[in-house]
Amino acid sequence: MTDSATSRGAGRTSPPATANDQFEAAYRGTARAGSRLAELPWETGEPQPVVVRLAAQGAFHGDILDVGCGTGDHTLHLASLGHCVTGVDFALSAINTALAKQRQRGLKATFAVADACELAGYEAAFDCVLDCGLLHSLPVERRSSYLWALRRATRPDAVAHILCLTDRLAAHGTFQPLSEEELRGLFGKDWKVESLTPETLVGRSAGEPTSLPCWHLTVRRLR
Repeated sequence: MTDSATSRGAGRTSPPATANDQFEAAYRGTARAGSRLAELPWETGEPQPVVVRLAAQGAFHGDILDVGCGTGDHTLHLASLGHCVTGVDFALSAINTALAKQRQRGLKATFAVADACELAGYEAAFDCVLDCGLLHSLPVERRSSYLWALRRATRPDAVAHILCLTDRLAAHGTFQPLSEEELRGLFGKDWKVESLTPETLVGRSAGEPTSLPCWHLTVRRLR
């Protein structure tokens, strides 16, 4: 069983310190009481139903990157199906929790602390990418860096599945929902948009289950 976290890209350019600190504090359990991040509303302890369905349909293949993996539920679900998968997140506390889950379940996967906007050390490493909730969490000014990092980390003809909140929701703090036009524009240069469909993400709000509208964007790397 692989049971180690590796640190990639020491000296990397990190997200703004405030955003990094907020997410790290949330995963560490020291976020300000009452803040939106304090209850980790995206962490349900289970993989998202849409990801489970995509996996059952054969959407994931080859060497898989779960970017912004959080505490590893999607990475471990894919690993349980026999996939070769790497989960990365810039929050060390999230990766430590993912490793604890991995040890408990006895699954083979790789977890690493890494900046999604650089993905240093992962050049041409992946055939498939899952982004469930990362893109809408990035500052707008970092999106282009993220897309460049994805291109560099993937192989030609790689497929990426992007699940992000739609602009039916208002921007709030660290969350920046995207419109259909924004998504198509972001991925229009180095990626071919294969499909863009409405989906639902489940989460928690004030301790209660909630459902949020999201996009499922499937893109293929052109070159």
